[in-house]
Amino acid sequence: MPTYDDDLRLAHVLADAAERVTMERFRAVDLHVETKPDLTPVSDADRSVEELIRMQLGRTRPRDGVVGEEFPDTGHSPRRWIIDPIDGTKNFVRGVPVWATLIALVDGDDPVVGVVAAPALNRRWWAAKGTGARTGRSLASSTPLQVSAVTAIEDASLSYSSLDGWREVGRGPGFLDLMESCWRTRAFGDFWSYMLVADGAVDIACEPELALYDMAALVPIVTEAGGQFTSLEGRPGPWGPGALATNGALHDEVLARLAPPAE
Repeated sequence: MPTYDDDLRLAHVLADAAERVTMERFRAVDLHVETKPDLTPVSDADRSVEELIRMQLGRTRPRDGVVGEEFPDTGHSPRRWIIDPIDGTKNFVRGVPVWATLIALVDGDDPVVGVVAAPALNRRWWAAKGTGARTGRSLASSTPLQVSAVTAIEDASLSYSSLDGWREVGRGPGFLDLMESCWRTRAFGDFWSYMLVADGAVDIACEPELALYDMAALVPIVTEAGGQFTSLEGRPGPWGPGALATNGALHDEVLARLAPPAE
């Protein structure tokens, strides 16, 4: 089995560079924000970070493809770097510290490296396939991640982003039933829900519609911590459009509860 240690080290270097840009622009009085055609915000920091990462990948991994949120895909290699320069842009532009740069490497259809860098929270999470998941501030100073051992929905903690999306995809009743059955629900949202699953602090995280760049970096971290990450139909990986991450023990039951009602 190939190893991805060098790619993981590179992902950390990319995250370091990204953090220097994002922290300088976070809460900056001259931050420039526009509305994209899909009505979501984008800041000058989003574009600057993605441009910086693409430039560094062009030097260090010129044969690899790159998929990002803000610019067109490049390259045709089975190895693709998947970049979300700022996951949680709405938080970023409002001064809420829950946002992160997501950096993933996908080899074929297999997400093999993931780094989630959240400098305003002073946290970073990462994993490479076959080597486990860890959290800390650097490769040299970190602790392992492990999902929870909760086995019953009524004992589980659930994190989500919003209710509207579940209604729009016809899964509103199932999601509300899941919420009412769980011991605790909180809308931590975005990347943070999934990192809390990997950390064992939350047992279930799910969203009805996400893009590849929203999910790719999360998958290795959740799975290497012992959890499961699938679409809402149960397909492993970030191939959505929805996502479900659990500690593994709860996965099949949650999938069944979130299934659309039979016609």
